[in-house]
Amino acid sequence: MITFNDLGLIPDLLDAISARGFEIPTPIQAEMIPFLLNEDRDVTGLAQTGTGKTAAFGLPILQKLDLETRSTQALILAPTRELGMQVSREIADYGRNLKGLRTATVYGGAPFGPQIRDLRAGAHIVTATPGRLKDLLDKGIADLSKLRFLILDEADQMLDMGFKDELDAILEAANPQRQTLLFSATMPREVARIASSYMQNPHEIVSGDRNRGSSNVSHYFYRVHASDKYAALRRLIDVQTSMYGIIFCRTREAVKEITNRLSRDGYAADALHGELSQIQRDSVMRRFREGNPALLVATDVAARGLDVDDLSHVVHYDLPDEIAAYTHRSGRTGRAGKTGSSHALVHLREGHKIGRIEQVLGRKIALGKIPSGKDICDSRLLELLGRVTSIEVNEEAIAPYLQSVRDSLEGFDREELLQRFISVEFNRFLAEYGDAPDLNPAPPPTRTRRSGLRDSSEKRFQGKGLPTAPMVCLQINLGRREGVLPPQLIGIINKSTQSHDIRLGRIHIDTEFSEIQVDAAMAERVEKAVAGSNYRGKTIRVKRVEGKSSRGSRPGKPGKSGKRGSKARGNSGPKKNRAKKQGSDTP
Repeated sequence: MITFNDLGLIPDLLDAISARGFEIPTPIQAEMIPFLLNEDRDVTGLAQTGTGKTAAFGLPILQKLDLETRSTQALILAPTRELGMQVSREIADYGRNLKGLRTATVYGGAPFGPQIRDLRAGAHIVTATPGRLKDLLDKGIADLSKLRFLILDEADQMLDMGFKDELDAILEAANPQRQTLLFSATMPREVARIASSYMQNPHEIVSGDRNRGSSNVSHYFYRVHASDKYAALRRLIDVQTSMYGIIFCRTREAVKEITNRLSRDGYAADALHGELSQIQRDSVMRRFREGNPALLVATDVAARGLDVDDLSHVVHYDLPDEIAAYTHRSGRTGRAGKTGSSHALVHLREGHKIGRIEQVLGRKIALGKIPSGKDICDSRLLELLGRVTSIEVNEEAIAPYLQSVRDSLEGFDREELLQRFISVEFNRFLAEYGDAPDLNPAPPPTRTRRSGLRDSSEKRFQGKGLPTAPMVCLQINLGRREGVLPPQLIGIINKSTQSHDIRLGRIHIDTEFSEIQVDAAMAERVEKAVAGSNYRGKTIRVKRVEGKSSRGSRPGKPGKSGKRGSKARGNSGPKKNRAKKQGSDTP
């Protein structure tokens, strides 16, 4: 069995590794550390979160630094402040025995002053979010001319968050003689573009299967009526005796609603969404990492980059808009060799999404059964009995109280004592679930060959793009004067609605305003989400334009003014659009 002592690391680093209690490297560490110590080639690493990739690239880079010079030699780019701070702490901890090592962390949502002082003091390793680093490059403060190592950590998430332009600018500004390391849980087209454009003959290291989730995570989905989703969520929580996990919702409104309902029903839960200030985010995450509360309800945007160990469960209250997001969500559990489970509540009309997720995961997702009232009572009773039978009895400490207990319980027979003992902690579950109805929908009827055929609208979707739909024209107070183009407008809609599935039609940009056709069924949602949001310091106003609506707009390529309609998606065909990131790089 390979140990860290076999990888060629210097004693100062081995001592730091040993102090953290690590002896056996993970697969990606065992392959990458010796490669980076002996090679100067670029590297792409396909790895899920929790596989130990920070040590995989951090340890060899620490060993190869020239600590006699104060220039920035290594840059680590991370999608969020939380992940950046976590990576920076780990790097500093591994390098604790390296005399003279200087590190700096650069991220949005914080004052520039301390970060500028850290950079000017000469940090050997800088960990940064793309938006803030781009700002510091524009101000002439960050200097990447002597960079030896550039690491893109969770590159797919950085692109999902709209950092494409910032990444391109940073990669262009960095020393062309650098060694580039790119890490990603999935390899979508944009990540592959960065690899082909900015890396030379990269060596690929894959931890697990390409684009697939961790093998340590068990996956389940539950069919449920929309009206029963919250009740089903409670049953999943109640049947577990010690759930420590994240509940993912599609929108921040849903996060607030579910958190409030859980709190009213006696569950300890916190909310994490994009409206929280950085101080509030830090407070929520500190409590959650401490395990109190043990439930976090979050949006995908807010939860990106979270680094929390020992999560037992991930619950998809809403399935994500993008399949890749399912992999990222599920990767929050089953980390560092531990096991975890992923549970999705699936509305009856969303069943087709499970098949697409299975294709990406490369495995079947088991159909689970929503726990019955009896299942929950059985589970809780066994948990109570387990606590009683495994408790250590301190006979000396309780001896003075035993006679009083005997006196109080005199007159109760054994059977009655057992009933009362169970009822003390069990009455709530008995009262709620004793006669609880079955929430599992009836199985769908067996589909005959004829009934299994797609209808004409599905055929039209497959053959010619999306089906026709009535459109509503919305006008917003941004135009050529603000420098907006169709991609920016699409990005604003994606970011405000937290969705990549808003169907758009023609886009017309004038000097002081823009007009966008939106699927009539989604127009009200877009109006409410976009109105009042901010674009480069300007508050956005939205109004409907009468007489410019249409019926039967045929979807075409998005992001081009005056072209046919489309979903708010990518560059051609029905692909996902990456929302452009504006302002601060904190979610």
